[in-house]
Amino acid sequence: MDRLEAMLTFLAVPARKRQPRAATKGILIGLSALLLAGAQFPYARLIAQEAIGPHRSAPQPTVLSADAERAMASTPGSEFRECARGCPVMAVIPAGRFMMGSPDHEPDRRTSEGPQHEVIFRVPFAVSRFEVTFEQWDACVAASACARATDAWGRGAMPVVNVSWDDARQYVSWLSQLTGREYRLPTEAEWEYAARAGTSSRYAWGDEPGAENANCAGCSDKWSLQTAPVGSFKPNAFGLNDMHGNVWEWTEDVWHDSYHGAPADGSAWIEGDRDYRTIRGASWHNETELARAAVRFARHRKVQFDTLGFRVARTMRP
Repeated sequence: MDRLEAMLTFLAVPARKRQPRAATKGILIGLSALLLAGAQFPYARLIAQEAIGPHRSAPQPTVLSADAERAMASTPGSEFRECARGCPVMAVIPAGRFMMGSPDHEPDRRTSEGPQHEVIFRVPFAVSRFEVTFEQWDACVAASACARATDAWGRGAMPVVNVSWDDARQYVSWLSQLTGREYRLPTEAEWEYAARAGTSSRYAWGDEPGAENANCAGCSDKWSLQTAPVGSFKPNAFGLNDMHGNVWEWTEDVWHDSYHGAPADGSAWIEGDRDYRTIRGASWHNETELARAAVRFARHRKVQFDTLGFRVARTMRP
């Protein structure tokens, strides 16, 4: 049995008002162990502490070489950015396993959240730290690869909204062409695994919604019924921000009203009516019970709402 120990270091970005480049503070330092033995990939929950520290600049934009990609894939929590304009900061998510969906006894549970089932990720993948912003979207528009999206509360570091599933697919296709790497929407299983970040509670931070953990109705006093700039709340143990609240996020998967027959390997479930896709995460408009990690809904692939955006995933080749 081989034992792989990896040090994970994540940055915590505290609440920011409307200045997306204001100095930030807080460092979230985590140490986790991954035990790889055959098909088993237990993920040890992070033990983290916050400390005051200087703002860390974004990773230097460069397309990863094959060697650099292998090194990144073997270092969970590492971050990279592959172009200077339009590319999101990506965080490497470790291989592992988790129970997808909610248990029968979870408060506010919906039947679409079951049956709870195990999903195993045999290789790492990457997910954008933040929801795609208007600034990133507008770079795609400037390249004539995306249609302009209508904003409601400003652009810049605000999460892009009023984009359909097809629109989101246009953006990831542009990223893939720009970088020569496989960018895509996350599968529904990848999304929930990344949102839970090694936890099994209703939210990544625990079973109670608490205060100032996310942007949803009744979650925060800092943002009143509108989106917040990405990174306004603390990241989870995988270094991802706003997995709960702010905007609903498109996933690759076709909608199914239960998990009967769902893939167990984390791949996209694409059989069925391809006009309806699965969204996750809840938005600024939703109450706390809809911001739980297991909540899922269907939306037609063509709809555009000011509550709906997305983040991206990238295939990693270790």
